[in-house]
Amino acid sequence: MARTQRILIVEDDAAIRTGLADALGAEGYETLQAGDGAAGLEAALAEEIDLLLLDLMLPGPGGLEILAQVRQTRPVLPVIVLTAMGAENDRVRGLDLGADDYVVKPFSIRELLSRVSAVLRRTPGRSVQSPLFAVPGGQADLERKTVRFDDGSLCELSEREMDLLHYLAVNGGRAIGRDEILLHVWRIRPRGVETRTIDMHVARLRDKLGAERPAGEAIKTVRGKGYLFDVDPPRGAS
Repeated sequence: MARTQRILIVEDDAAIRTGLADALGAEGYETLQAGDGAAGLEAALAEEIDLLLLDLMLPGPGGLEILAQVRQTRPVLPVIVLTAMGAENDRVRGLDLGADDYVVKPFSIRELLSRVSAVLRRTPGRSVQSPLFAVPGGQADLERKTVRFDDGSLCELSEREMDLLHYLAVNGGRAIGRDEILLHVWRIRPRGVETRTIDMHVARLRDKLGAERPAGEAIKTVRGKGYLFDVDPPRGAS
C-alpha cells in the first residue's frame, strides 16, 4: 500500500493555512503546518515530507532564506512558493533559488491543487539526478554510500557518514559550526544538545577516507568554529 503523501504548509495567516490544510486533506494528502519562519525551517529540514508549500513573507526567517537552506540539504524536495500579487522580484528569486512553481495570492483552491498535483507528478524525474559528487582524489556516490578513489579502491560509508561528507563537500571552503551540522545533517535543533557525536563521526569519516588520502586530508578542524572541507588539499598536508 502506497504511503500517503505529506505536505508541509508554512504560512503565517492562520485562515489561509487552515483552508489549505482542509483542502489538501480532502484530496487525500496528509498535512503538517507551521505558522512562522523558525518553525517552518525546522519542520522543512527534519520532517519526512513530499512537498513544501512556502509563503515568502513570514515572521522570523523569511521564505527565501528557508528555501535556500532547504535546497542545500534537500535538493530534490518539491517546493511551491506562495507570493503576493506585486512581488515579482521575490517570485524570480524564488525560482532562481530552486522553487518548482509559484502561486500568486489571492489564488483559488482549485488552482493550488492543480499546481500541487503537477509538481508531485514531476518529482520522480527530479529524483533521478546524478547521485555522484566529487571529493579530492575520488568520487562519492550518495545512493551506494561509497567513495571510489582514483586508484580504483572503494570506501563504504554509513548513511550518516555519507550525509556528513556530502554536506561538508557542498559547503566546501567555509567553516561550518557544529550546531549547523547538527541541524542540517542530523536534522535536529541544537538547543543544548551534546555535539560530541559530531566530532566522533568526523573522526570516523576521516579514518575511513584515509588520513593520507586527499579526501581525508580535506576535512579540516577550524579552532573555535567547527569544520571546513578543503576542496583542493595538498597531499601530505596536516
